[in-house]
Amino acid sequence: MSEVAEVQITREQWLATLSQRQGRALVDKFQKARVAVCGLGGLGSHIALTLARSGVGHLSLIDFDRVDLSNIHRQAYRLTHIGSYKTTALKEMVMEVAPFCQVTTHNTVLCAKNIETLLAEEDVICEAFDDPKAKALLVQAVREKMPEKMVIAASGMAGWGSPNTIQSRRVSQNFYLCGDEKSGIESGQSLNSARVQVCGAHQATLILRCLAGFLEV
Repeated sequence: MSEVAEVQITREQWLATLSQRQGRALVDKFQKARVAVCGLGGLGSHIALTLARSGVGHLSLIDFDRVDLSNIHRQAYRLTHIGSYKTTALKEMVMEVAPFCQVTTHNTVLCAKNIETLLAEEDVICEAFDDPKAKALLVQAVREKMPEKMVIAASGMAGWGSPNTIQSRRVSQNFYLCGDEKSGIESGQSLNSARVQVCGAHQATLILRCLAGFLEV
């Protein structure tokens, strides 16, 4: 088996290449941004990598769980990550594709007592939990205690329905929702990697559009 040579690049090379694809003005905006990804499963793991590849300067990765075999089906992790904290594994993967991204990790459960502290410095909050109660808690807490922050949440990406039913919509000021808003795992529907990633792509796109100034807040 051939070995892959380690690639050495500078931050200037990285930014110059991004600028060729996205324009320097957008890259500068992304570099200054701070995004919290809350939940690092099928949605969050792919969202974080997409944001990192796009040049977001700081990611805060929040999850309490470890990678297990069942996660490999739809999450970004590799078999070698089984047993590792998702925060640790995902930070490693981010560093492989965006070595100049600043990553903060929190191995914890978000709750009413720590949400304000953990999210105080973030520009955009990405809700990517599996549990409906955790979703509602996070969105409600941010909307009530930090209404100036943008929240991008998800609802409904389970099952084998058409990917075209996954939509993004503005719910209210500083709050967007992605998904079909119907198909949840609590209704007994399965999760498949492709449809989950479609929803995650919607969230990542909204986050980048928000940071670029293209979204109505």
